[in-house]
Amino acid sequence: MTVNFKRILAMGDPHCGHQVGLSPPEYHMPTTSDHKFIKLAKVRRSVWNWFDRELKPFRPINILINNGDALDGKGERSGGTEQITSDRKVQCDIAKKVIEFIDPSIIRMTYGTPYHTGSGEDWEDIVAEAVGAKIGSHEWFEINGKIFDCKHKIAASQIPHGKLTPLAKEILWNRIWHSRGMQPKADVLLRSHTHSYDQIDHDGCLGFILPALQGFGSKYGSRACSGTVDIGFVIIDVYNNGEIRWVKRLAEIEITKAKAEKL
Repeated sequence: MTVNFKRILAMGDPHCGHQVGLSPPEYHMPTTSDHKFIKLAKVRRSVWNWFDRELKPFRPINILINNGDALDGKGERSGGTEQITSDRKVQCDIAKKVIEFIDPSIIRMTYGTPYHTGSGEDWEDIVAEAVGAKIGSHEWFEINGKIFDCKHKIAASQIPHGKLTPLAKEILWNRIWHSRGMQPKADVLLRSHTHSYDQIDHDGCLGFILPALQGFGSKYGSRACSGTVDIGFVIIDVYNNGEIRWVKRLAEIEITKAKAEKL
């Protein structure tokens, strides 16, 4: 038997339209001459350049799983001050251009959080339609005989040593639902939302909380959160003999590193 594989790019939280969201080069210029926005534009450019460079060795991508928060939304809580544009149609176009840049053969998407992607409407539907993707809330995919369980949201532990508990819980819930005949039994479980990377191999299932593709610099992350932010993506190869190999890519973006001011 010839051994071959399907290559999956698993990514989440690009937050297209945000000042530090994943943005193609035409959106790299600062939106104002304010020093703060010049700095955010540098983050935006650095994240994109890193993504371009790190994705290149893994091309071509057979399957893209874009796991939620494809766009950032209107930014009501900050009065739209964190967005390149608060026009969600433009944000959808940015997300479309990101997916076209990746150029996968098959595209699957999950819905993100309503605050970002629409409470009364699902703006990610526009992205999905534009790129020919299927999208849903909680989806299962069979890839070379292996079942992927994909959903955007997962709980976040407030203590560093408890970060794997939500993943183990999600795997256990899948096993319980499966025992009732209501869900496929997952071999790979993907979640996003927390903007931090974690991975666990538990009860015959590889569980991932995917890193974000939004850089560090949002008001919520900078002012309200104490946890770390991980920027990156995961590549998963599923071979036709049942083997699964995976690799993570996490960014070290210099511009995001904190520095102490000399007084």
